[in-house]
Amino acid sequence: MGNGSTIMPSILLVDDDPGIRDLVSDFLSKHGYQVATAEDGVAMDRAMAEAGRPFDLVVLDLMMPGENGLEIARRLSAKGGPAIIMLSAMGEDSDRIIGLEVGADDYLPKPCNPRELLARIRAVLRRRQDPGGEPGGVIAEFAGWSLDLVRRELTSPDGVLITLSDGEFSLLRVFVEQPQTPLTREGLLELARGRETDSYDRSIDVQISRLRRKLDGAVQNHEELIRTVRNEGYMFTPKVTRR
Repeated sequence: MGNGSTIMPSILLVDDDPGIRDLVSDFLSKHGYQVATAEDGVAMDRAMAEAGRPFDLVVLDLMMPGENGLEIARRLSAKGGPAIIMLSAMGEDSDRIIGLEVGADDYLPKPCNPRELLARIRAVLRRRQDPGGEPGGVIAEFAGWSLDLVRRELTSPDGVLITLSDGEFSLLRVFVEQPQTPLTREGLLELARGRETDSYDRSIDVQISRLRRKLDGAVQNHEELIRTVRNEGYMFTPKVTRR
């Protein structure tokens, strides 16, 4: 067997519509991905248990019988599981915000163009596989916290490992790379997600809110690590050191 770099990324598509499962899985397979499918949360758990290795990404429908997509995303995210892209036929902004809040890395309304989904998948996997091209052993430390930029691990001042979604890690990486510098929402989006992103995407506020809750909830030190800068965006306030 070759080395890990030759293994095709694996994707699990969870959708109760067999037509969508067939169409999307065929399309992604033709573009070099290993694709498995499941019609609901029970089948998803079975596919994950039977897989030879963890899936790299789950494409998850919002509306399904039984356990819905939000409930599934919440429990996958809580375990520090694979990246998640959510799909919803409803296409409401509120659905998107809730999906991001429970741990999804991206969101697309249905019906979606398979090429658009492919582009989103590539962007999410690229962020997860290359967390900034940092050399091995680089640790960013701030206000007692420690962020391993290679292992993608955040440790609180109390020594507790804090689970981060792909989007939250990308955002925190940008902050530790540019501390004490006001950053616009558009700048944060481009640095965290690349140029594929929509410059009017307001989901950055949701990601900021989630990251703040994790930083504030782990240690009650009353220190505002992410400050809102009026008419500009956000600023990461602590000093950052590297080792």
